[in-house]
Amino acid sequence: MEILADKLRPQKLSEVIGQKHLIGNGKILTNLINNKKIFSMILYGLPGIGKTSIANAIVSELNIKYKFLNATINNKSDFDIAIAEAKMYGEMVLIVDEIHRMNKDKQDLLLPYIENGIIILIGITTSNPYHKINPAIRSRCQIFEIKPLEENDIIEGIKKAIKYLDKIKIDNTTIKYIAKLSGGDLRYALNLLEMAYYSTKDGLINLEIIKSINSKPIMFHDKDGDGHYDVLSALQKSIRGSDVDASLHYLARLIEAEDLDSIYRRLSVIAYEDIGMANPGIGPKVMAAISAAELVGLPEARIPLGQIVVEMALSPKSNSSHLALDEALNDLHKGNTGNVPDNIKTTSKTYLYPHNYPNSWVKQEYMPKNLIGRKYYIPKNNKIENNLNKIHEEMKKNYEN
Repeated sequence: MEILADKLRPQKLSEVIGQKHLIGNGKILTNLINNKKIFSMILYGLPGIGKTSIANAIVSELNIKYKFLNATINNKSDFDIAIAEAKMYGEMVLIVDEIHRMNKDKQDLLLPYIENGIIILIGITTSNPYHKINPAIRSRCQIFEIKPLEENDIIEGIKKAIKYLDKIKIDNTTIKYIAKLSGGDLRYALNLLEMAYYSTKDGLINLEIIKSINSKPIMFHDKDGDGHYDVLSALQKSIRGSDVDASLHYLARLIEAEDLDSIYRRLSVIAYEDIGMANPGIGPKVMAAISAAELVGLPEARIPLGQIVVEMALSPKSNSSHLALDEALNDLHKGNTGNVPDNIKTTSKTYLYPHNYPNSWVKQEYMPKNLIGRKYYIPKNNKIENNLNKIHEEMKKNYEN
């Protein structure tokens, strides 16, 4: 029996819910469809927000031959068959779900056919492709982030689904509750709606029925409708602000929702963005806590995560290195660059090897000529940076003496 979520699968991009940054008048994916042209791409984002729907809508609207494979389930012979079909048709779209799990053999098999255009790849993943997908595949694809759905998007999807359920009776309060409970996952919302519908005798769905099916508390939303990313933002701001109790509160909300991947990513960022040079040892400690959490899984994962969040909240803070690199990148974006000085080029005969000098420091120019004197790194006033700055100054002083 076809489930409700599949019945609602869009046949056109205009039927896709959300993703207004990619779909609509003048938007990139809509323009590609209007121009009857498609390129290899990777669609990434959270589960249940429309990645597969967009891929299906693209091939449906273009009326192009396609094949759907899963990088985990389908073996190398399935990919061989897909390539053979693509050669026969001259061009074919290959939709690969969980593309971040595609092993090297399958990647090597596909690469030349993606390169010559016989296969147009549409990769689907919940993982960040910049971290999880082989650069050889990634460089041949345009990457599009599929953004989390808002509560109003989920409500829109539920109201569309209601039309497919005969004699259903459901009020707006219950619809909104389902939307909140879904955490931005439309597929989850539709599956919950369908189960509720078939668990009643008369098609009447109310809050009590929904709660009897799923009693898990709504963790990502408060009374004002704050979303999943607001909780992640609150975790980071609480750690940055050194409020250990608030940090633990928001960590608890994320653990209750079993969203370990988001916790891992956010803690990794905080370690370098907000604590940084004030406690440079925190980065490896965060990775160790993440490894321990991965090893033991929930519910025990909360133990190493709780400990590292306490230490992060209590740590001194510095964003000096983060700001320094941003300033360097800003110079590049403004065109403020220049040639590498002759003395540090690969073939230089005038390079001074610092290790041949006292304290491994020697005065020579490293910056491009038009950036000489430019300062990016401005140390903050904390023990680690003060000590490092003092050592650095002593290195130069000894040389000058």
